[in-house]
Amino acid sequence: MEQEITVIGERGQVVIPKEIRMKLGLKPQTRLLVSRMDGMVVMKKIDLEEERRELEAIFRRIDKRIGKYGEMTEEGIDRIIHEYRAKTAYKGR
Repeated sequence: MEQEITVIGERGQVVIPKEIRMKLGLKPQTRLLVSRMDGMVVMKKIDLEEERRELEAIFRRIDKRIGKYGEMTEEGIDRIIHEYRAKTAYKGR
């Protein structure tokens, strides 16, 4: 894991070191998902087109399930989402 030290500015802004930005292809206006996890701040580059394709694939699975068995519960929909993401978690991410 690459690590660098940065500082949070007065307005809460964080500068991502140049070498890391270059390696990850982070440019101005790149969208990042920011999460808090176990005392860490984690940033993940968001590819909106990839996210759109993922949502469409999940909706297709839900629609197919509803077409076959009828309405679904929220828990059933959550299960399909988690199964899809587990199945695709390590493909190019």
